[in-house]
Amino acid sequence: MRILLIIYDNGSFVQWFSMGVGYIASVLRREGYNVCIYNQDVYHYPEEHLTHYLNKNKFDVVGVGIIAGYYEYRKILKISDAINRVKNKPVYVIGGHGPSPEPEYFLLKTQADVAILGEGEVTVVEFFNALINNRTLKDIKGIAYREGEQVTINERRSFIDDVDSIPFPAYDLFPIVHYRLLRAVHVERTEFVLPMLTGRGCTFECTFCYRLDPGFRPRSNESIIDEIKLLKKNYGITYIIFADELLMSSPARTISLCEDLIRSQLNIKWNCSGRLNYAKPEVLQIMKKAGCVFINYGIESMDDEVLKNMKKGLTSDQIIRGVEHTLDTGISPGLNILFGNIGDSNETLNKSVQFLLKYSDGVQLRTIKPVTPYPGSPLYYYAINNGLLKDCEDFYENKHINSDLLAVNFTRLSNGEFHEALFNANKELVNAYYDHARSKVIQDAKNLYCAKDVSFRGFRPM
Repeated sequence: MRILLIIYDNGSFVQWFSMGVGYIASVLRREGYNVCIYNQDVYHYPEEHLTHYLNKNKFDVVGVGIIAGYYEYRKILKISDAINRVKNKPVYVIGGHGPSPEPEYFLLKTQADVAILGEGEVTVVEFFNALINNRTLKDIKGIAYREGEQVTINERRSFIDDVDSIPFPAYDLFPIVHYRLLRAVHVERTEFVLPMLTGRGCTFECTFCYRLDPGFRPRSNESIIDEIKLLKKNYGITYIIFADELLMSSPARTISLCEDLIRSQLNIKWNCSGRLNYAKPEVLQIMKKAGCVFINYGIESMDDEVLKNMKKGLTSDQIIRGVEHTLDTGISPGLNILFGNIGDSNETLNKSVQFLLKYSDGVQLRTIKPVTPYPGSPLYYYAINNGLLKDCEDFYENKHINSDLLAVNFTRLSNGEFHEALFNANKELVNAYYDHARSKVIQDAKNLYCAKDVSFRGFRPM
């Protein structure tokens, strides 16, 4: 059986390596299936190219996975149209965070045959085995399937407890020499970057989060280090983006991983997502010693009532202390703020703006985005139950047209007042960022001409 997995083009010059597709490819190949990758992302093929490719090359199954964004939704509709135009259409499978919460809508909209719901490594193997042996799909957990306009949604599958049992992504099937050109905070021009996972899930329950897997399932330190060794040896990777939802799942786990990274003497740079209630000096210091240069923090608000409403599990005091400790350690903090949660107002927005102006170290342009109730999140169901949103179709077709525009208004501001407030906030943040960048360039010029700084390598964009 020949399987084609599609990596869609999101318009980036260098797109993130698709770890999810890499894992699926790996488990299928382990079972003996012939897996090929269609890199629309690398070559920026138009959708017509996919139709031509599938007409010219025979595949039994074609699959694509997407997340829940507005761009990805419209992209999968275009890709689906291209697949549906194929003369001898393969079995069409979709997966990922996008279709998992609302599989019936996505199957009917895309005319895909099967949706893989949630974590897919075990499910896809069982599904393909059933397909090749012409067995019924009704007993396969973790899928939904379409027969004409009739959609059957099977029982959900339990999550994989032992994530170490999942093989490394099938890196050799992908053009890693392209993906490693991805840039990150504090990466040098001669360094190569790649994302990887140290675990799956998160221990917290923020209302706006659309993830489906409860709790956190860590990989072993040994497995993580073995994968880094492979990436360093085979692809020259020197900088890892630990792309977990939450690497800092606890102080003990973070310290243990860092100690083993130090002992491994891999000498890599890395960044991760973190929790500010765990951002203690002793944790941060060993993270820095182990190679951490940047921690991306989900702050979301600087108002305690709003933080409570979104079940963030943080207070504004914890946020401030954690960010100050991070800066004192010499690690850059990524400061992510949302606006439009239940309880937000002009006053709460101003608190966030003043916080960003005070604590941003200027290594990234940080603006504030509106909160979006993605399907699968508690906020999505709150919006439906309170008459703010009708259903999945209403969300994707009418409300979620751009991630920087308001999808559903949970505040007492009118939509116009909301966008005006967000514009003024982001204008102030953009001006502050470029003022900082301008000052740095001027200082570099002064060092060059007045102090004869021979390390200067030319005026370059930030």
